Amino acid sequence: MFIVTILIITQNIVGIGMAMLMSEDPFMGLIAGSITLSGGHGNAGAWGPILEQKYGVTGALELAMACATLGLVIGGLMGGPIARHLIKKVKVPKTTEDQKNKIEESFEAPKVSREINTKNVIETIFLLSICIVVGTYIGDLLKDSAFYLPTFVWCLFVGIFLRNVLNHLIKKNVAEPTIDVLGSTALSIYLAIALMSLNFSQLANMAGPVLLIIIVQTIVMGLFACFITFKLMGKDYDAVVISAGHCGFGMGATPTAIANMQTVTKTFGPSHKAFLIVPMVGGFIIDISNSIFIKFFISIIEKIT
Repeated sequence: MFIVTILIITQNIVGIGMAMLMSEDPFMGLIAGSITLSGGHGNAGAWGPILEQKYGVTGALELAMACATLGLVIGGLMGGPIARHLIKKVKVPKTTEDQKNKIEESFEAPKVSREINTKNVIETIFLLSICIVVGTYIGDLLKDSAFYLPTFVWCLFVGIFLRNVLNHLIKKNVAEPTIDVLGSTALSIYLAIALMSLNFSQLANMAGPVLLIIIVQTIVMGLFACFITFKLMGKDYDAVVISAGHCGFGMGATPTAIANMQTVTKTFGPSHKAFLIVPMVGGFIIDISNSIFIKFFISIIEKIT
């Protein structure tokens, strides 16, 4: 959590700083910072309308979606080269074929049959509905308070609470394969609707400055992965795989991080440590930390403008 928090702060300082140097709106730099890079399309869709309606940032949603999409592509492209650079500095552990297959089946490429049936789908949709309804209610309740966060963060909290209650108190197993399928389907539909309804002509005047910020953010992400993530995670093979994954969700999203790590492990061998840490941090912890620091930087921008 410490590492991703440092990256979030760094991305926002770089984005806001560059925007101000180019005499652009600091909010544009914040959008081209952790809102869309560490945050991805989910944060882009949540914070874009807020910046547009509450802070008067014209075209904030279009800009956020464009930055998130560009970051997603870059995050997928840079993971491999970063890993290949770092792999020269470590000793790749030797793993027997039997050990490799067991680790891959457990952590990296599970081959268990995915049972998805009507009962599981109905139960999962019911649980998702509870998360959405309760999370939206909490978000509306705290809308004008110091605890205000985007609605999806509260839905995430409700989901975590619900999952722990079901697993540890009621001893009810949640159908993870069904959640994966419904989640991927919902994300695809959301992105299609969001991108189709955007007016990208509003980005014409901002294209040059934003592209320059994203280029610098890419360089910063590469240096961060090599000199901070890699070193703090132990400077070993697991750290190499984690660094490649960090490029994925630090510039895009958790699925990109997983794809980056799978590319590395297919070539050099498995890393179950990386596949335990990265999905948890990239899929959950980063959203909470990011929302807190986005609010912090918004308050700073309000003071300096």
